[in-house]
Amino acid sequence: MTEILTQREIDALIEGLTAGDVRADEARIEDRPVRLYDFRRPDKFSKDQIRTMQMLHDNVARMLTTYFSANFRTMVQFTVESVDQLTFGEFIRAVPNPAVTAVVGLAPLEGNAIIEIQPSIAFPMVDRLFGGLGQGQEKARALTEIEETAIERVVRGILANLADGWKNIVELRPKLEAVESNPLFIQVVSPSDSCIVISLSARIGDQRGAINVCIPYVVLEPVLPRLSVQQWFAATKRETPAHIRDSLRRRLGQVMVSIRAELGRTEITVRDLLNLEVGDVVPLDSNLDDEVSVFVEDEEKFRGRPGTVSNRLAVQVTEVVSGGEEG
Repeated sequence: MTEILTQREIDALIEGLTAGDVRADEARIEDRPVRLYDFRRPDKFSKDQIRTMQMLHDNVARMLTTYFSANFRTMVQFTVESVDQLTFGEFIRAVPNPAVTAVVGLAPLEGNAIIEIQPSIAFPMVDRLFGGLGQGQEKARALTEIEETAIERVVRGILANLADGWKNIVELRPKLEAVESNPLFIQVVSPSDSCIVISLSARIGDQRGAINVCIPYVVLEPVLPRLSVQQWFAATKRETPAHIRDSLRRRLGQVMVSIRAELGRTEITVRDLLNLEVGDVVPLDSNLDDEVSVFVEDEEKFRGRPGTVSNRLAVQVTEVVSGGEEG
């Protein structure tokens, strides 16, 4: 570690050089390790704060995995790739053009942050929301107006989980301000200002990419004293079982499940099956007025009566099958 001279040592050294008692080539510090310091990139975040940010966003990544897996109805994986401090200019220069970048507010904190979604993962997300298989684009391009609307939905989902992950530090009320394709149009702080950049690795099927969250130092400055591992663990332990239960219930409420109604059953021979033609009638084991079984993920949960609502087929639930309330 670099040693700092006291004012008395400095005065004595200057006095010795002036009087000729000490030669300039001898006035050096021997056997002391020197730590390089770049004044163009001053370290404003301590190692403890960066470690806290890593742990905090590990939790956010787990929530994003659950949230997007439910929304996209496919396996989605998020992990924290890195947490670095850069100048805002360095971050913007690393963003390609065109890009998918969102300017977001983090009230009650003052100022804006940036969320960059790499095209290699942004377009599969859009494709999945439109009912596709999650295919990407061979060449990066700007978003269309319809695709931009879909990305806004993705960003709002990220912000909701970000706020949930930060609740032990500050009760954020994040808001999407704008979506930009040209990073040069984004100037939330001076290019020389320090920022913390959290890089989240994302995978949707075979498609891989990253989502980078850039938060300027001036935005985080009011809550920096709370960004310590000890305080973060202390705040986490203060969560009561009721809070944990409510959080789990809220996340489980976002999970998509399949539901089907079974009008009836029958058994036929393979010969009859192969001889079926258009117009043939297959009788079922149920009558027209019988209630039907309603299955949730292949498990019978309800009984109901079939009908229509607004010219669409529907089932009115009339009974909860025993054990369905716990499921």
